[in-house]
Amino acid sequence: MRIVLAEDHFLLRDGLIRLLEAYGHEIVAAVDNGTELLKALTRERPDVAVVDVRLPPDFTDEGLRAVLAARRETPDLPVLLLSQYVEPLYARELLGSGGRGVGYLLKDRVTNGTQFMDSIQRVADGGTAMDPEVISQLLVRKERDENVGRLSAREREVLEWLAQGRSNAGIAQGLFISEKAVAKHIGSIFTKLGLVPTGGDNRRVLAVLAYLEK
Repeated sequence: MRIVLAEDHFLLRDGLIRLLEAYGHEIVAAVDNGTELLKALTRERPDVAVVDVRLPPDFTDEGLRAVLAARRETPDLPVLLLSQYVEPLYARELLGSGGRGVGYLLKDRVTNGTQFMDSIQRVADGGTAMDPEVISQLLVRKERDENVGRLSAREREVLEWLAQGRSNAGIAQGLFISEKAVAKHIGSIFTKLGLVPTGGDNRRVLAVLAYLEK
């Protein structure tokens, strides 16, 4: 897989390069600022971009801005954002940019190389990989919504896994329930949230996230 990497900390950038290459991926560009990131994304058209949200010179949202600019030209450019902070606004802006293949992970919570690679692959394949903590904060912001309040405890668990981009089989395995039960819970979630069920995993994830960010 061809990857563009953006990370301003040398040691972390070097470590990510080594990790990604160890899993057989090709780093076609590794940059440390938003300007160079945008150039690399438009020049290389990678299979996926792994991007730190906060890059020089201002260390605010330069990584995100470069990604959004690149996705205006290439809407289906897969992007996995990395951040030290939970910023639901970043998730909303990335999701609102259109296209498929989006992810948002918290650096401190990435503790397993295999799971990290799985997230990258999901995004590269056009899916979604959202950190559970981001999803939890989106849910908290909707606590007063009567529709969210109608969800059972199990349905909220399924919703969090669903919003991470997990398939029915993945949710079933994670929660130790049957796929039939997962499908039933998802149907109930969509009904209670007033969402039209969609066929693809990515579309149903985006529908849920869009609802949570209303």
